Amino acid sequence: MEDEKVQKKQAEKSGEEVTLTECPVVALRQLNVFPGMLLHFDIRRKRSVEAVNCALKNGQKMAVFCQRDVSTENPEMKDLYKEGTLVEIKQITRLPNRILRVLAEGKQRARLVKLDTVSQKYISGTVLPYEEPEVTKGKNVEETAMRRVILELTHQYTAYFPKLEQALQAQINEDMGLAELIDKIAVSLPVSSDKKQQVLSAFDVKERYKVITSILYEELQIAKVRTELLTEIKEKVEENQREYILKEQLAYIRKELQGDDSASETDQFYEQAKKLEAPEEIREKIIKEIRHYETIANSSSEGAVVRSYIETLLELPWDKMSKDNNDLENARKVLDKNHYGMDKVKERVLEFMAVRMMTDGAGEAPIICLVGPPGTGKTSIAKSMAEALNKKYERICLGGVKDEAEIRGHRKTMMGQVATSIKRAGVKNPLILLDEIDKVSTEYRGDTFSALLEVLDPDQNRHFRDHYVELPIDLSQVLFIATANSTSTIPRPLLDRMEVIEVSGYTENEKFHIAKEHLMRKQFAANGMTTKKLSITDKTLKDIISYYTRESGVRELERKIGTVCRKAAMEYLSASQKDGKEPEKIRITSANLKDYLGKRLYSVNMANRKNEVGIVRGLAWTEVGGVTLQIEVNVMPGKGEIELTGQMGDVMRESARIGYSYIRSVAGKYGIHQDFFKKHDLHIHIPEGAVPKDGPSAGITMATAMLSAITKTKVNCHVAMTGEITLRGKVLPIGGLKEKLLAANVAGIKKVLIPEENRKDVEEISEEITDGMELVFIHTMDDVIQHAFQS
Repeated sequence: MEDEKVQKKQAEKSGEEVTLTECPVVALRQLNVFPGMLLHFDIRRKRSVEAVNCALKNGQKMAVFCQRDVSTENPEMKDLYKEGTLVEIKQITRLPNRILRVLAEGKQRARLVKLDTVSQKYISGTVLPYEEPEVTKGKNVEETAMRRVILELTHQYTAYFPKLEQALQAQINEDMGLAELIDKIAVSLPVSSDKKQQVLSAFDVKERYKVITSILYEELQIAKVRTELLTEIKEKVEENQREYILKEQLAYIRKELQGDDSASETDQFYEQAKKLEAPEEIREKIIKEIRHYETIANSSSEGAVVRSYIETLLELPWDKMSKDNNDLENARKVLDKNHYGMDKVKERVLEFMAVRMMTDGAGEAPIICLVGPPGTGKTSIAKSMAEALNKKYERICLGGVKDEAEIRGHRKTMMGQVATSIKRAGVKNPLILLDEIDKVSTEYRGDTFSALLEVLDPDQNRHFRDHYVELPIDLSQVLFIATANSTSTIPRPLLDRMEVIEVSGYTENEKFHIAKEHLMRKQFAANGMTTKKLSITDKTLKDIISYYTRESGVRELERKIGTVCRKAAMEYLSASQKDGKEPEKIRITSANLKDYLGKRLYSVNMANRKNEVGIVRGLAWTEVGGVTLQIEVNVMPGKGEIELTGQMGDVMRESARIGYSYIRSVAGKYGIHQDFFKKHDLHIHIPEGAVPKDGPSAGITMATAMLSAITKTKVNCHVAMTGEITLRGKVLPIGGLKEKLLAANVAGIKKVLIPEENRKDVEEISEEITDGMELVFIHTMDDVIQHAFQS
């Protein structure tokens, strides 16, 4: 009774007419009956059969409600949804096993108020029928909008189900009200009974609209994802099927062409593994991978990865070696033929060969690092070494490499450059050139220099592990040659693993021989010229070296010779086409050289022409060779400040201040009053202000220039100097002496002041560089001043 009162109050609030009806009740499993719906359903429970029989005797009306749990055999009030439908029985068919097939038509929604399961043989109930509002045509804007939204969502959804779309089109018409439209759509949707019950339970049309749109939108998203998944699976299946058919056809074609004895792919892998020159553990690993490959479908992506991995392992030269040429005399001839000078490098190669011969090949391969300015033949000497030793040659360019994986590789995706070079060479003892090792970059992906440590460590590289190969690779037989312009950017641990050989810049005489014996022949061939068509005199070559190039190497020299050859080729061809006969040989001399290369770019004598106050010539080393620096100092009234210009680095600025402090400490010795430093400023400048400069070796040069400007004493213009200064005036040794002396020679310097501790370095420098120059070894600034202030 309490429940009945609650239902009545709810009905009154919603504006419903309170007319309770008592009738038989049938509980249905997972079946929802909507108003206007005509359907069959079978019943077999005794109480449900009795309810149908009772309805037939009393106007054929009964109420149907859906069970919450299909497993409940004797449902009570709590086991049924409160919202159901009043139906009219149209037909009864009695089937075997006491089953009734009922054809019923839904009439109107009804809410279950009370259920009687005890007093009668069947279930009866008190229900509250619900009358749908009358249909309004074209007057209710809100209803029209809701109708359009539902139809649009239904159209989008049924686009994925063409048959459903046809069925709905047959049931829906323009005169149908919103409530009836929603019920028709809910009946046709292929959704669960619980979702349909949500629509049936919504008596209010607006609430029913919210429920149906929510269900439609959710089902639309499911349909979209389902279609995408089906499309993807279909494409993959078709692709795999196509690949499978093609493979089967290819296998059949091979069988027909080669006969029944042709081996399968895996059989070929087994055969190659059996013949492979490799340690037993390597061979076992490869066989294991082949067995794994056999279990994978040919069409799978993993199969392609494993096949590529097996092919790589079979192609690596695990124990395959080439035989070195141990003919020392032949190696000497090859090196001398391809390169002029470079005695240290050639000597080291011959030493390596000698050690290999004495130890029957058991000696460790050296790791050589050739350091020197660009264009000095570091890369080409590596090629010549490979030719002399009869080794396979591979080059790895490290300039700009910033990912550790470039060296070690990526697992199952990419092999590192070292392992790739070994594979390309086809032997385990090639010569590998690590070009521009000082240009390696380092960032968050990993330290590339650290990866090179294992590669270049003789104690570790016997078991180098590439991430792709995942097996130890023996690099101990590889002859590694590295090149660099400077060792300043190479980490100390890595530099410690290499034997550094300095490749110095060339003298003018060396450049002349290189140009005459190598570069001319190379450029003549590259530009289609011969000695019968073009001649360049020795004097002309020397003029090109002196007036058109200023470098430590010979790269720019080769370009200039190439320019002459190209212009001569055009001139020769034009004359040939004009006269129709072979023209005379073109001769390049000092007189007509400017017609091919333009005006002279450099002057041979770079030294100052007269002695001046506050101007001193210094010597400096750069990555491209030695240069001369002209340091200028001006004295002006001021407050004792020093101004430094010319893009000096921190070290050079410190050298200037050290030199200034030294001069103040010995001011009395040179007749300088102490008040001078409080009333005057010094401005130190190094011309070519756009070029950065740094290093301590200009210390004595700046100190000499300052002292000259302060004492107004002229400096000998034919003197150049290099050395680091201390606060007490002691001169310390410097580096790059050969390049500096070479720059002084080119500039026409007559006297060079060098720290006493660099005397041992001079002994290794050829007389060709020092010829015509007076080398003075100095201990202190007193020695410097003594020679610099002489006329």
